[in-house]
Formats: sequence, structure tokens, C-alpha cells
Amino acid sequence: MTGQLVKAMLTTTDAGAAAINFQFNPTELQFQRSVSLNRSKGARTDTGIPKVAFAYPEPVSLSLSNLTFDTYETGTSVLTLIDPIIKATDFAGSLGRPPVYVFAWGQTQYLKCFVKNVSYKLTMFLADGTPVRAIVDMSLEEVDSTQL
Repeated sequence: MTGQLVKAMLTTTDAGAAAINFQFNPTELQFQRSVSLNRSKGARTDTGIPKVAFAYPEPVSLSLSNLTFDTYETGTSVLTLIDPIIKATDFAGSLGRPPVYVFAWGQTQYLKCFVKNVSYKLTMFLADGTPVRAIVDMSLEEVDSTQL
């Protein structure tokens, strides 16, 4: 199998927001989707199960875990690489909302989304305290861009 390595990324056209490039591709993509229900209080079926009415589908969420960023060889701060991810939860410019991204990898556009949650650990430091390795977890949530 031969071919050129293609990196996963989050692209955006929102002013004031930067694209998010992953230094190393994710090892897995974890999607989640659920349906909201309206449960009737006290109403039961003949078998005793609560009666439900299907309300609406929840947006798709995508979790990316253990994303590694490393600048040990260059000796520069890894914070420069993860700063766009950290800022992805900030409200962009005058939009009054966080930026909207498209998560794509190769030819597949998986999700139009916003970054709902970010957590990161700094796991390696130079002798002077410069952080040179980070592990990032993030969750993305689907948006309907026609409603923005």
C-alpha cells in the first residue's frame, strides 16, 4: 500500500478563527448520537413499560482522544501548536459564538461542528520549564450551519 500521508484537520471560514492542524493523526474517531424522548408520567403500555414519544435526534458528537503534539526536537514551546485548539472554544470576533469547523480527513468530511470541550496535559518539559509535549482530548458537536 503506497500513498501520501494525509492529515486530519478542522477547517473554518469564520473570521478571527484559525484552522486546527493535527501534528499526528488520531488513532480513532468516536462518534455518538442519541434520540431525545418525551416520557409520559404514569402512562404505561400493556407490558408495563413507560409510554414514550420520540422528540428529536440529538446532534452527532465526535470525541478525539490522546492527540499528541511534540516539539522536543525543535526546543520550542508546544503551546504554539495547541493554542488554536485552546482558542477554538472562544467566541470568534463579532459572531457571538464559537467558530464553526469542518472535521475532514482525506476525502471525507465527517462533521460540520464546533469545539464543545478541550482538555490538555503538558507531559514533557525542557530543563528550563518549556513544555515540549502535550496530549489533547477534544469533543466536537454537530451544527446546522443554515441556522447560524
